Amino acid sequence: MHLDKKFSHIGRSIFIHTFLICFTILALFPMVIVIINSFKTRKGIFREPLSFPTAETFSIKGYETVITGGDFQLYFTNSFIVTSVSLFFILLFGAMASYALSEYRFKGNLFMGLFLAFGIMIPIRLGTVAILKLMVATGLVNTLTALILVYIAQGLPLCIFILTEFMKTVSDDLKNAGRIDGLSEYRILFTLVIPLIRPAMATVAVFSMIPIWNDLWFPLILASGEEVKTITLGAQNFIGQYLTNWNAVLAALSLAILPVVILYLIFSRQLIRGITSGAVK
Repeated sequence: MHLDKKFSHIGRSIFIHTFLICFTILALFPMVIVIINSFKTRKGIFREPLSFPTAETFSIKGYETVITGGDFQLYFTNSFIVTSVSLFFILLFGAMASYALSEYRFKGNLFMGLFLAFGIMIPIRLGTVAILKLMVATGLVNTLTALILVYIAQGLPLCIFILTEFMKTVSDDLKNAGRIDGLSEYRILFTLVIPLIRPAMATVAVFSMIPIWNDLWFPLILASGEEVKTITLGAQNFIGQYLTNWNAVLAALSLAILPVVILYLIFSRQLIRGITSGAVK
């Protein structure tokens, strides 16, 4: 009986890992196509979009245009600042709220958890007009602060929803031992609890980073000024009403993809552990 249960868990783990690998391949395929075509001439892009560059179709004109024709370094820096600061506060506030919801029982605990996770079901873009009015009233239009505040509000619901469930699995004996040793609740959270839920933290970081880094809607609405443009919005400079420089567009998108891919490779093991931990116990 015990052996059958063990093989059942192994089979389930293999199935989930296989599914994730297949899903990753499907997700990376469009990225690979974009990167391949960024090293082609305009004719090569449209005539043979699925083939690798040849001696006739190879070209780095798109990258030259991006580097010399646009302030790509500024756009990249803006995206990096917005994404990194937003992720820091999403994980910080999300971990603190999740710890409070999972550790303390009080009237309204369930309601509070549902309220904080309500943003998963209601897209934040529905409140674009109200958000824009708020940013105009506070003088934050065309600032990176406006984007950071919006992205924190956007990422917190999913973060709280995931981390709360993981924190409930942390041993109460461990936390009580910390209290006996005189540790404050903050030290228990940051030194005992968070190290045990690193896979969940990595999962939240990856799933929160991608929408922030690739977002075009809020940078276009709230921060369209030249000095605060993000990399995704900056790539739109090469798209005109009557003519589009596809070499430059694909080159800019290829450079924008790299940080996401690097982050995924760094946290891939933690990400898979975070997704599969609840299914292979």
